[in-house]
Amino acid sequence: MPQESEHTERADRRRRRARARHATAALLATDTTAWVCGFVAAVWTRFEFHLPPGQPARAAAIGVLAAVVHLGVAAVRRLHGGRHPLGSLHDAQGVAGGAVLAAAIVLLGLLPSDERPVPASTPLVGGALALLLMLGARFAYRHRRDLSMRPDVRSSTPVLLFGMGDAGQELLRAMLSDPRGRYLPVGALDDDADKRDLRIRGVRVLGGRHDVRSALRRTGAGAVIFSVANADAALIREIREAALAAGAVFKVLPPVRDLVDHRITVTDVRDVQIGDLLGRRQVVGDLPLRTNSLTGRRILVTGAGGSIGSELCRQVMKADPGELMMLDRDESALHGLQMSLAGRALLDGPELILADLRDDEGIRRIIRERRPEIILHAAALKHLTLLQRHPGEAVKTNIWGTLSVLDACRDVAKFVNISTDKAANPISVLGYSKRITEQLTAHAASRFPGTFLSVRFGNVLSSRGSVVTAFQRQIEDSLPLTVTHPEVTRYLMTVQEAVHLVLQAAEIGRDGEALVLDMGEPVRIADLARQMAEQASSQAPIVYTGLRPGEKLHEDLFGAGETDTRPLHPLVSHVAVPALDPGEVSGLDPYDDAAKLIEHLALLCAPPIGPRVDGPVGVPLQSR
Repeated sequence: MPQESEHTERADRRRRRARARHATAALLATDTTAWVCGFVAAVWTRFEFHLPPGQPARAAAIGVLAAVVHLGVAAVRRLHGGRHPLGSLHDAQGVAGGAVLAAAIVLLGLLPSDERPVPASTPLVGGALALLLMLGARFAYRHRRDLSMRPDVRSSTPVLLFGMGDAGQELLRAMLSDPRGRYLPVGALDDDADKRDLRIRGVRVLGGRHDVRSALRRTGAGAVIFSVANADAALIREIREAALAAGAVFKVLPPVRDLVDHRITVTDVRDVQIGDLLGRRQVVGDLPLRTNSLTGRRILVTGAGGSIGSELCRQVMKADPGELMMLDRDESALHGLQMSLAGRALLDGPELILADLRDDEGIRRIIRERRPEIILHAAALKHLTLLQRHPGEAVKTNIWGTLSVLDACRDVAKFVNISTDKAANPISVLGYSKRITEQLTAHAASRFPGTFLSVRFGNVLSSRGSVVTAFQRQIEDSLPLTVTHPEVTRYLMTVQEAVHLVLQAAEIGRDGEALVLDMGEPVRIADLARQMAEQASSQAPIVYTGLRPGEKLHEDLFGAGETDTRPLHPLVSHVAVPALDPGEVSGLDPYDDAAKLIEHLALLCAPPIGPRVDGPVGVPLQSR
């Protein structure tokens, strides 16, 4: 097999070299013919279409000489500047420059002679005609090549592109250069009046947002692809509704923030997602992110198999860390994570760590032996209603588990604790436990040399157990969509925004504080349910179940007494967090009566009356 593969590769190389030689020979013949025809035509017009005997032969000979000079000029220019793709703009510029220089050389050679073989005007007029013929030949080649690269009309779907800005034109280019592509652009739409009737790569702009139906009928397109970068959600909804009403499929090009690391391709086109239709401004693209501090560092992500943890791992990998350690207690989640990162899941690498935050000694040993420099702490229990019924589990995982990690972090350079907006003015067990982790992190910041801080954000769209995934399941099962209250609102963000904020915190966060992203206006969950039902063409009704214990009608981003200050970036707030001595949580009894335990947690989160005196660093967990 290896010998057969090598033989095939050699044969392919020979065929490529043969095609290159044939193309070069054809190009030389074309350029020589252009010079000869140009010079003969120049002489012919100079003598008013009555050529003296022998003049055509002399003009042809000088034309051949000019072609040789042009070839020499082109060889020298290529030697110093390289060559350009045939038919490209740079190739045309090079041909024009070489033709002008060649014509000038021939003219200078003719001027001193009293008996010129051709009139002195021949190099000027003939050179111009030769250049026109050479450029025409190259244009024909480029046009034929472009046509051959277009998708096959028999196997591709005719589509309309809405939006002919930079992103739309790059997508158009990608579609028209993929012969096996599934989409063939047959028209475009754009609200910019200056682009009306404009042809871009042969595709005509047929109108704006009000012309979707007529453009679909006129072109026979079966789909509309929305290709406006960072568009307002209201515009996406309007174009989607118009496309669906006309019987067409609706697709979108992801926002630019999701495409910053590669050029736009046809594979980027996807179905519309609920995040596209929410009507909230997503701010990740406005947050400049530098990951220089992650490059070459040993990084540990806890809760790596979760929605946020797995995306954290994917983004950290792009920063080229020295070592990425991924810790989770869910072996299936680690399996899926390795599959998504490496395309295989042998589970045999040291990067995967199967461990539980509740195993104090195990966590200490892992951090001591693996010596991470940066810890991104995403592991936690997060379902509010369950934790409200089982507060002891929140104590053991969210509070004591975080303390286990913090106790072992004396030599860590950075520690980022992932919190939630429910930690601001908390009224639930989840909020209490996450507020306490913020305070424990602030205590570590006052005691250890590294940087210890928290990140606080809202509900993450499409994360496991989120309201979006719940609605999707109910729609699939033809069940009513359950919403707690008609007016309930939540701050929503994409997993990309959440991860971006965590990495931003690792860059700009300061000791002991919590960073809060400006998430815009909160979203009414009832509106979200209606949009998802409409997106799925579902007639599912909305059923209101009432707020559950620990739930708020509207979430807060800042707690009582917290000040919204934004010293480093207008979209990121820095909140001071009071420290909490670990000794105050070591006495919690996770098996105590639930009501008493919740009351104790609430007391720990109450704002201190006076300055709190911190105790010794990190009370050992064995004393709990």
